[in-house]
Amino acid sequence: MVLPNQLTVLRIILSPIFLFFFLSENLLFKQISIGIFIIAALTDWYDGWLARKFNYITNWGKFWDPLADKILTAAAFIGFVVLGKLPLWMIIIILLRDFIITILRAYADYKGVSFPTSNYAKWKTFIQMAFLYYLLVIYTALNTPQVFNGHEKIFAVLMDRNFIYWTMFFITVITFHSGVTYIIKNRHVILRLFRYET
Repeated sequence: MVLPNQLTVLRIILSPIFLFFFLSENLLFKQISIGIFIIAALTDWYDGWLARKFNYITNWGKFWDPLADKILTAAAFIGFVVLGKLPLWMIIIILLRDFIITILRAYADYKGVSFPTSNYAKWKTFIQMAFLYYLLVIYTALNTPQVFNGHEKIFAVLMDRNFIYWTMFFITVITFHSGVTYIIKNRHVILRLFRYET
């Protein structure tokens, strides 16, 4: 197995490890969890760079690399649901949309069918990931006494429930809408993919 694919496997393995540390009652484990998440996220950039630079592109990698990204982000979203910071119904919509589109695109790449990503979808991903990193950093800081103590009012604003809810609601709406428009726009590609299969 080439190195980029090994990094993809590592990212999948690190996802449940991150979740375990993130949900731990041990404050040190919570702090370590963000480091695990960042390392896992960096493997995504590095394996993509290696694949392009040295042409380590395989059908296996085409399918599993984007799926590994969604597994990692799903672990973080699920963690915040368990902690009561994000509504479950929003996360279900986001994860269903992302996994359906990702599997469709990965399968299309595997079959050699062009299934391009729209700019709208790229912006959706950017906003989604930016907010996820925001939550991870703020929540980790919140559970670091050296950072939190003396700054309680600032963190109360940063983790305001209404702000978190309505920001997540906005992200859920654009995630769902981008998925629907993506399928409608690429419906001919999807039909061709299934005709190709048959």
